Amino acid sequence: MSKASKDQRIKLYKDHNVQLLVSKFVSGELSKLNPVYDDKYGYRYPVVDAIVGDPSSTDELLRSLFEAGVLKRELYDKIVYCPSCNTANVSMHYCCPHCKSFDIRKSALIEHIQCGYIDTEEKFRKDDKLVCPRCRKELTKPGVDYHKAGVWCTCNECGKSFDIPVPAHFCRDCHRNFSFEESLYRDVYSYSLTPEAMKEATLGWILITPIREFLESRGFEVESPGFLKGKSGASHMFDITASPTGVERNITVIDLATSTDDIASEQPVIAMFAKIYDVSPERACLIAIPRMSENGKKLAALYKIQLVEAKDQKEVIKEFEKVCMTE
Repeated sequence: MSKASKDQRIKLYKDHNVQLLVSKFVSGELSKLNPVYDDKYGYRYPVVDAIVGDPSSTDELLRSLFEAGVLKRELYDKIVYCPSCNTANVSMHYCCPHCKSFDIRKSALIEHIQCGYIDTEEKFRKDDKLVCPRCRKELTKPGVDYHKAGVWCTCNECGKSFDIPVPAHFCRDCHRNFSFEESLYRDVYSYSLTPEAMKEATLGWILITPIREFLESRGFEVESPGFLKGKSGASHMFDITASPTGVERNITVIDLATSTDDIASEQPVIAMFAKIYDVSPERACLIAIPRMSENGKKLAALYKIQLVEAKDQKEVIKEFEKVCMTE
């Protein structure tokens, strides 16, 4: 994965809808996101529809997550849509190649092995028996007396016969007939979380969702990401900003410090101090996943940043409430 892709993923992780979806993979609720067929709309993703609220936004979200390397995809199916009304409520018609009517009759071809006579099954049928029209012998053993030699079609409109019909589509909604060349033919995918995204989410980005929900349950108005303007006039971004409902100030700012190693470095502490020095929030909390370096701990204490160390969702809420929610 390129650095640009990683930066793009980190930006997406700050979106609440992305956090909710990714958390379903991380928790094991989802191992693979498969589409569900809808007669009118084609394939849909009900889990994602419920998260975004507007089903028309689902495909855009999944595409952006795939392009950023958060999700990987596999071809699940292909589907035909009407070029006029964009519905998937489409049927297949097999048509006569001569007059284009779909009023055709399909028959099985049978070959009498001994005499070589070939005709439709209807010509061989005598009551409940098969009898060769040429030599009059009864055929009783498939593969010995006779075998199926293919299919034969007859058009009920023009009366002509043929072996291969012409496929066409019919829209059940707007009643348009259209060919494959005119159709909207689209890929449908199943999705799963990439190893990179699983690792990154486990490192902490997905912890934003339970923290946000916890704060909201405690009566806070929450923004994630949150932007605050400082004394300098510059706008600073925090992973979460929260304030009691109806209170103009009394703002808590929260950032995450994650590391692919066992210990997060002091750099996130320094970066957060630069922001809070300009913004002057009531409280600043830094959540280190899984733990902060000794230098980082000393700097956090010096800068009056409340430090939380945690390894998983359950622990982060417990420690966050103990460290950051006490007066």
